[in-house]
Amino acid sequence: MAKTLNEYRYLTFDVVGTLIDFERGIKDCLAGIAAEAGAAIDGEEALSLYRAARYSPDAALFPDDLVRVYRVIAPALGLPVEDVYGERLRDSAKRWAPFPDSAAALARLATGARLIAMTNARRWAFTHFSEALGNPFHAGFTADDTGTEKPDPAFFETVLASIEAEGGRRSDILHVAQSQYHDIGVSRRLGIINCWIERRHAQKGYGGTIEPEQFTTPDFHFTSMAGLADAVEAARVA
Repeated sequence: MAKTLNEYRYLTFDVVGTLIDFERGIKDCLAGIAAEAGAAIDGEEALSLYRAARYSPDAALFPDDLVRVYRVIAPALGLPVEDVYGERLRDSAKRWAPFPDSAAALARLATGARLIAMTNARRWAFTHFSEALGNPFHAGFTADDTGTEKPDPAFFETVLASIEAEGGRRSDILHVAQSQYHDIGVSRRLGIINCWIERRHAQKGYGGTIEPEQFTTPDFHFTSMAGLADAVEAARVA
């Protein structure tokens, strides 16, 4: 059963797509390559192509896999196919910006809970993401640390084991994420209370994130991190 929002000792976060605007980062990088090639791209089409290419059986860890993804999607976008451009897309992750509300919201939330990052990105990329967010995390778990990617329950179990080792319980956790596929559905199956940050609430479709087979109604639902932080602070004084 869900508690009031101020009662959770641990807030676990998806990072890419929830806190870091990876869609904008990918579109901006591809648009820059296109401009140099004398072409133009449709951003949503690029995200659709990215999504289909990213979630293939031969996918590697993220964001290293963007080199392979670029080779797959470049012909359909009319872009040059050389690996140097794929490497440029991969390396652009170092400069992907947080959503405008992410860092301030995390700072506010950190005053009452321990924040834990859970990202399918590799450690090298997470280091840049965390720095851009102001290094707010009590702990961070990456694909390198867990040996797997969400929505594999094993990723969550690794984090749960760490929390339990310091005296926390499953009921102390609120998992915060934008991805229905990677986070909201599996957290529900594992009995973890969740909060959906619907970043694409004003846009159609799932953008660069794979569409879930079944929509999961979240325990809490906001369209921004600022909305979550406001609600937590309101609960503290209620």
